[in-house]
Amino acid sequence: MYRKFLLVQVVVIFSVTAAAQSQLSLKEAIRMATANYPVLKAKAAYAKASEQRVAAAQKEQLPNINLGVQQDYGTINGTNGPLYGFGGLAAASSGPALAGQNWNAAFGALYLTNVNWEFFAFGKYREKVKAATQVWQRDLKDLAQELFEQKIKVAAAYLTLVASHQITRSYEKNRGRADSIRRFVIARVKNGLVAGVDSSLANAEYSSAQILLTNALDKEQEQKNILAQLIGSEDAAFTVDTVFVAQVPGSYLDTAVRGGAHPVLEYYKSRIAVSDQQAHYLKTQYYPAFSLVGVWQSRASGFENDYVADQTHYSSDFWKGINPNRSNYLVGVGVTWNIIQPVRLSRQVSAQRMISQALQEEYNAAALQLRTQLRTADNKMSNALSNYKEAPVQVKAAGDAYLQKSVLYKNGLTNMVDVIQAGYTLTRAETDRDIAGNNLWQALLLKAAAMGDFELFEEQLQ
Repeated sequence: MYRKFLLVQVVVIFSVTAAAQSQLSLKEAIRMATANYPVLKAKAAYAKASEQRVAAAQKEQLPNINLGVQQDYGTINGTNGPLYGFGGLAAASSGPALAGQNWNAAFGALYLTNVNWEFFAFGKYREKVKAATQVWQRDLKDLAQELFEQKIKVAAAYLTLVASHQITRSYEKNRGRADSIRRFVIARVKNGLVAGVDSSLANAEYSSAQILLTNALDKEQEQKNILAQLIGSEDAAFTVDTVFVAQVPGSYLDTAVRGGAHPVLEYYKSRIAVSDQQAHYLKTQYYPAFSLVGVWQSRASGFENDYVADQTHYSSDFWKGINPNRSNYLVGVGVTWNIIQPVRLSRQVSAQRMISQALQEEYNAAALQLRTQLRTADNKMSNALSNYKEAPVQVKAAGDAYLQKSVLYKNGLTNMVDVIQAGYTLTRAETDRDIAGNNLWQALLLKAAAMGDFELFEEQLQ
């Protein structure tokens, strides 16, 4: 009854654990990463901000229309003498220069409409819009290349986790074989059929197998946390799909370049375009700007027109003080040109061109790196395929050798050291087999990364 109860408990615990750890496919991991990863969300926000800056630049050529209304109460004592209002700190009172100070006060008001339109500036605003547009395009390309790189990172982390899981499974088999040999040896030692040193060797081999398995589990858990971070999740309670890596990708031998620019190179090109356009914008500021101006002004005052002769002719009535009784208008066209501006900006334009050259060299370096990576991927694909074909032969031979040594040992025809050595060889062969299949997909992923075509890898997933 106790054994039955224990078996039921084990089944229940296993069922709960299996339910808690749902399987996460590689396609689902990629989808979660593109939807949840904070860096991608940040890049998308930057791109939207740049789009709004384009709209803001397009509106900068609109005329300035200022409306002003003020209603004041105060005296209008004037004095003869010069005055400059530094920082706008002087009052704008106007009135007669009387012989002495008085405190007559009334209400006054000013109503103002001002229009100022810089209608022609030799393409300055147009080039500013183009510069803002290039920044927006750069941020979009930045988002695209970040999305591409994130997919590559997730796929690489997933394949690494699959490899770690397969290695863990191989070490579990190794521990199982070591445990079987250990139990057999202990039974024979108790019966006096073999020397006691064999049990010590068997126990040491079992402990070694247990340590290898623990280290493999630790590595697998570490890789699982890395993948969880890349997909933007704090929950690492999932399992991975290990079935697809046992198959050779359908397009493994047909991976010719299918066209399309690499997202990373497109991003570098966009940086160059931004720098070039900023240089064009700076040059437009060499030239003058033509403006139209228009002003309509109405004033109101509680002081009468003969207040100079009779200082009693004023009213402190609010409504009389704010009712406009004088108006003026002004229209004009003008040109402004800072003739020192070309001298001042010429060095900035030169510096911007140097920046463009530097960005071009960075583009060349990235292109060279990708070409090198493409050659490396081709070599890895060829070597991985060769290892994949050899791995089953190695496993078959190592399995036969281990079976032979085990049977010989059980019949007293060989020693424990030979069995242990055969076990090492079999474990290594099984690990090499699992890694060989994984390396096929890793090489294909490296090829896709070098070509800038993630679909080359993704379309092979089930």
